[in-house]
This record gives sequence, C-alpha cells and structure tokens, in this order.
Amino acid sequence: MSGAGRNIKIIISGGGTGGHLFPAIAIANALRRIEPGAEILFVGATGRMEMQKVPEAGYAIEGLEIAGFVRSISLKNVTVLGKLFRSMLKAKKIIRRFNPDVVVGVGGYASGPVLKQAQRMGIPTLIQEQNSYAGVTNKLLARKAERICVAYEGMEKYFPEDKIMLTGNPVRQAYDNLESLRSEALEHFRLDAGRQVILVLGGSLGAGTINNSVGGGIGLVAEEGVQVLWQTGSHYYDRMRELTEAARTECVRVAGFINRMDLAYAAADIIISRAGAGTISELALVGKPVILVPSPNVAEDHQTHNAMALVNKVAALLVTDAEAPSALMETALALVRDMSKRTILSENIKRLAIRNADEVIAREVLKLVKR
Repeated sequence: MSGAGRNIKIIISGGGTGGHLFPAIAIANALRRIEPGAEILFVGATGRMEMQKVPEAGYAIEGLEIAGFVRSISLKNVTVLGKLFRSMLKAKKIIRRFNPDVVVGVGGYASGPVLKQAQRMGIPTLIQEQNSYAGVTNKLLARKAERICVAYEGMEKYFPEDKIMLTGNPVRQAYDNLESLRSEALEHFRLDAGRQVILVLGGSLGAGTINNSVGGGIGLVAEEGVQVLWQTGSHYYDRMRELTEAARTECVRVAGFINRMDLAYAAADIIISRAGAGTISELALVGKPVILVPSPNVAEDHQTHNAMALVNKVAALLVTDAEAPSALMETALALVRDMSKRTILSENIKRLAIRNADEVIAREVLKLVKR
C-alpha cells in the first residue's frame, strides 16, 4: 500500500514497437504478481500498436497524439512540435488525475512527455533502456530519473553511473527446456531429424532484405541438404511461399508468423535474425549460434550497436543489410559446416543471458514508491 492506505499506482509509458511494448507488459505483469493490488495505467501513442495490445493484455491505456521528428529540414516538424506541445499538456492532466506513485518509461514516442511531466511534478521515475545505444530522449530524461535499468554493460557513457542497474530485458519465457522439446518441434514443423535446421526470423511484420536473401539462396540450401524454417512476416508470406513452391524443394518450411517460438528455437541448429534488443535478450536465453542482420531503418542505427555488443564478445556473427543479398546464405551454410565455431558462439551468447529481468525491474519500481 502507499500513502494513506490506498493501492500503489504506477504509470508505464511508451511503446510504438514490440521492442518497447513487450518489456512494458512484462514489467506490468511482474508488478501484478508481486503487488496484486497495484493499479497500473499505460500511456501510449494513438494509432500505434500499444492501443490494441495493452487492452488485450488486460490493462487500461490512454493515448497521446504524438509523432517523431523527421530527420531532415521539413515542414512536417512544425506539426510534430504542435503535437508534442499538446501531448505535454495531456500528459500533465493524466498524471494529475491518476496521481501515480512512480512513472516508468520504456521508450517510444509517448515516453518523453509523460516522464518529463512526472519529473517536473516531483514523481519518481524509472527508465528501462532496452538497447546498447541510448536514444536522445532517454539521455535527456536520465538526469532526473531515480533509476535506469539497462540490458548491456558500458552504459555509463550515456547515463549517470550511480543510477544504472544491469537488469537485462524482459523476454517471453525462460527457454530452459529446449533440448527436451526437439523431437516434438521437428514433428510439429514436419522437419527431418537427420538434417540441420536454419531458423530465419524477420520479426512479426518481416524483413525485406532477409527474406529476399533467403529466397535467393534456396538453391544453395537444397544442394547442401540443409532445412530452413522461415518466418517471413505477414507482408511477405504469399510472395515467399510462391517462390518456395516454384523452387520445388522439400527443404524449406514457410510460415507468415510462428506462434510456438519455443518449438522453433528447439528445432533450430543456427538462427538468422534482426538485432532488436528484445530479440537479442531472447536469443541469449536460447543459446544457439546466431547470425544477426541489423535493420538500417531504426533510430540512431541502434540495431548495429546491439549486434556489435555481441560480435565483440564472439557471441554472434554479423552480416550487414547491404551485404546480406550476396553473403547471408553463404555465411549461414559455412556456419552449419563449422561445428567448432558454432560451439564457441553458443557458449558465449549463453554467458550474456540475464534471467527474471521482469521481476528485477518490478522490484526496482516498487522501491521508488514513497511508502
């Protein structure tokens, strides 16, 4: 309880992408487990995925009309400034009405105005920074935040060192039992137990470069006798399925979206993936050899920074988006053949895994409540 016998109240702000939103919901769920009476309100950006996903997860949400600045001289930025001003006013009203004990920011458009107003009003704030490269907004907010929970070492170059806590990123599950699931996984995806499996992930919407690179390398895969389990993303599924059918090969399994990620990870011998922060945290728990293809279409190129944090510890291979069409499948097949390199990558990425991040962060949030 907080104050005069009332329930603890917490605002969680941010979203826009799964990388920001999933950790936010995981933290909320952990808060509910530890403090069942806690009242939790999300604040997101209208028109973004959080406005649908948060209510589905069982939480209330309010939306701010806010957008990001265009990274060039543009009249659109005048409109963005207007939205930012209105969002600051609305954020202040939401905070006054809900009267939270703590405000948590997870990144994304809505996070800035809400944390800024909370700090002005003397309410404790906590930042959860998923990436190895801090964004401009979080760097500005860090000065007055009480605690900054990070997923990578070396973040003192962006934030005050005494406020940082290495917690990792909350992920979907622990993935402790993958070995025991392998037979079920191969049967589920109709894969041959006698052949190596390359799992290809481009996110729920898909990644054009990865899909085109894998599509162009189907002939190589067939020659090598390797299997591919391929999550194309919803936008690319029809085209990639047609391409696979035209190749007349039995070695590729195409899915728009994979619901049973535990089985997909259990089936995989190596994994090709984008380098989002949440994905990398999950891959560390999975502990399989990984080839990362960072998306170039993200703020401050943070996926490359995320990937390099692993590459520098010999915990993953990196193929740039530009190199992928010519090099990705060659790199993957070379890794399939190189058992010693796979063992090294697997052992090193496992060392980076941080478990129970959701509960560790939730307990830090509750420490900030002025009881």
